Amino acid sequence: MTAREWDWQGAGAALATMHGKEGVIAPLVERFLGLRVAVVQGLNTDAFGTFSREIARRGSPRDAARAKVDAGLAHMPDLRIGLASEGSFGPHPQLPFCAIDREIVMLVDRATELELVGQHATPDTNFGHAVVTDVPAGLAFAAHAGFPSHGVIVLASCDDVPRPDIALEKDLDTEAALAAALDRVISRAGAAFVETDMRAHRNPRRMRAIRRATIDLLRRARSRCPACDRPGFAVTERCTGLPCRWCGAPTQGVQAEILACAGCDCRTTRVVATEPADPAWCAECNP
Repeated sequence: MTAREWDWQGAGAALATMHGKEGVIAPLVERFLGLRVAVVQGLNTDAFGTFSREIARRGSPRDAARAKVDAGLAHMPDLRIGLASEGSFGPHPQLPFCAIDREIVMLVDRATELELVGQHATPDTNFGHAVVTDVPAGLAFAAHAGFPSHGVIVLASCDDVPRPDIALEKDLDTEAALAAALDRVISRAGAAFVETDMRAHRNPRRMRAIRRATIDLLRRARSRCPACDRPGFAVTERCTGLPCRWCGAPTQGVQAEILACAGCDCRTTRVVATEPADPAWCAECNP
């Protein structure tokens, strides 16, 4: 491949979204990659999975993002680039009682079969839920979650399990509308499962995380392989074992990163740290 084949200046890009993600993705990729972004019209991205559980996501977040890209390009066959994003939420792997938001933004160049993925993970999320049996408790949870600027969803709850098949209320914009929805669901099921609405257009915190994932995508797109000039020359491995400053034992501190190209065999090693690790992170000195 030559540098010209990776030139996207003026190329059309189909963005598969129905939840306003163009507000944070399009300005960045247009400014820094030269793309002309068009939102795919008439594409129901909820078909690839919903946070409110009506439709289960198939496969991994990457699988879902790739399926959205493929569908978007099928809707707009004259465009070269496909864009889509996907998020996932759950307990933080290291911080107890803390949630984490993981976002990816994918770019696919159908002319070269290049696939790039920007990523961002953050504990800055209001992801959470509460099971309530009265309206005031539901309103209190919503207020804590940032409602109405951050949306909430109300589902039926049976034995503390959400049951969208029994009742599901979303797109609630006012306290009065939320109170009425809570009353309807509790009257029908005896309890309501109230949770934060994680759809991007109803969750400003998530939208910020998508923007950060887009910035990571830009970094990867502008990181070129020194051998073949392919975009996406990125870290594929981190080498731990940084020695402890006191005893010299290996720690989990990163000594170096390995960058590799997915298009050729080029690999380079980048030194991350030359100073020994703080003994606070040593299993021998601080068990």
